[in-house]
Amino acid sequence: MSALSRRTFGIGTLAVGLAGASRRARAQEEPRYGGTLVATLGDGEPQACYVPSGGGPSPTFSASKLLERLAYRRMDGDFEGELAESWQPAADFRSYTVKLRKGIAFHDGTEMTAADVVYSVNEIWKPHADPLALATFVGIDAAAADTVVFKFSEPTPAFFFASLLSGSANYVLPKHVYGGGDPVGHAANNAPIGTGPWKFQRWVRGSHFEFVRNDRYWRKGFPYLDRLILRYVRDPAGRAAALEAGEIQIGVLTPVALPDIKRLTATGKVIATSKGYEERVWATTLECNLRHPILARREVRQALFHAIDRQVIVDAVYAGYARAGTGPIFSPNTAFFVNDLDPVEFAPGRATALLDKAGLARKGNAPRFTLDLVAGGWFADNGRVGAYVKQALEDVGIGVSLSMPDRASSIRRIYSDYDFDLAISNQSNPSEPVPITTQYYTTDGIRKGVPFCNASGYSNPELDALVERIKVETDASRRKELVVEFQKVVVRDAPLLPLVEFDTVTLASIRVRNHSTVPDFAAASWHDVWLAD
Repeated sequence: MSALSRRTFGIGTLAVGLAGASRRARAQEEPRYGGTLVATLGDGEPQACYVPSGGGPSPTFSASKLLERLAYRRMDGDFEGELAESWQPAADFRSYTVKLRKGIAFHDGTEMTAADVVYSVNEIWKPHADPLALATFVGIDAAAADTVVFKFSEPTPAFFFASLLSGSANYVLPKHVYGGGDPVGHAANNAPIGTGPWKFQRWVRGSHFEFVRNDRYWRKGFPYLDRLILRYVRDPAGRAAALEAGEIQIGVLTPVALPDIKRLTATGKVIATSKGYEERVWATTLECNLRHPILARREVRQALFHAIDRQVIVDAVYAGYARAGTGPIFSPNTAFFVNDLDPVEFAPGRATALLDKAGLARKGNAPRFTLDLVAGGWFADNGRVGAYVKQALEDVGIGVSLSMPDRASSIRRIYSDYDFDLAISNQSNPSEPVPITTQYYTTDGIRKGVPFCNASGYSNPELDALVERIKVETDASRRKELVVEFQKVVVRDAPLLPLVEFDTVTLASIRVRNHSTVPDFAAASWHDVWLAD
């Protein structure tokens, strides 16, 4: 069974199966206006309500309810305009003309125009939110009050451009609020003024954000709710207790410990689903530092990967809420994933044979060689994965020294000092492979001091040239062929191993309707979510 097929039997479909009859009945319900929805997430309180660079899951969760993007991706994979009405490429795909919706106002009543889009792209997207994706961007013009033209130095594929308009941090900000100041430290970041369905009311630091209904929202009849409260609870056990008591009605980004998911859903008051994360899939990876002379040898890296049983990680660490990784493009990616690669299978005998053939045979009880394994300290599960990997490698005669520094020290060791031999890290990749996915493998992704890119030092001119072709190929079918070739080269060269793709879970009260309906639900506006009686 392919990884993609296995996913259909995951928790998302299970939730639908358990509540199939009631959900079909709910589809016939008329949305109810009014009420307050209290939400939480599996992360801490953000440093600001909005962070120009994105800032991670927490500020993205809060900002996306107040600020909006030019487009978004639907669950069926197609893109649809949000603040943009439409976009059209030029014949050479070096520019795109974007028509904006008319009659949209910011929360302070000021009309949104092309000037706001030009400001946002030039002053926020390019330097802060999405600089890698905008590497070939050369300018944006306001052709009219409701029209902007994006210009690029190279042909820009349609899927890539639509993904840019839908980028999780690529909001349209009010120029009259931000213009002339530094957006990074701007006071408005703590009380954003946007075009979204919710207006900022207050921030009780250490507790919650309170947003109220935008009565002038451009989507007529929305939002359904009167208030939206984003509540921050420090620990997963506290979130589980609040969900069970009904004090919180919905939690995103796996807000509770995995064993609590089944316990909460067994009450009949809570539904769990992994739907709504198809556009932001998380994986746990094992990265090799090719600066180490032994790990610079491809057959040694392949041997290491043969020694690891990824199904053990799925079962023992993630309690089944995961699936074995197969390659750099993750299985929910309907645009580019293929399941006919030749992934490294668990075969400890093969691992031993490869190491012996490489001249690294054991001598008595001494290890063949010893490696330093760093488990990134941003997820507690990384330490448990590291403990298993250590055991698996020791089983084939490789000595392993395991450490799990705190988050800051982990980032420094892995991405700044390159002070590791192997690293347990994580990726959260969207469907468009350039540049988020490709930067883990390209030479220009080796950026000392920049987290979550090419820390391995892998550099392959063949792959670099292939990615450059992917960037400019405007024929969709041919572009997919190139992405498939990219996957094959990466799997063959094995600079890192996607150990598992793990499910991100939403838990919601059975009263919550219209949740998990888009592939990046935590970063959506929630304009159409409502509460049943």
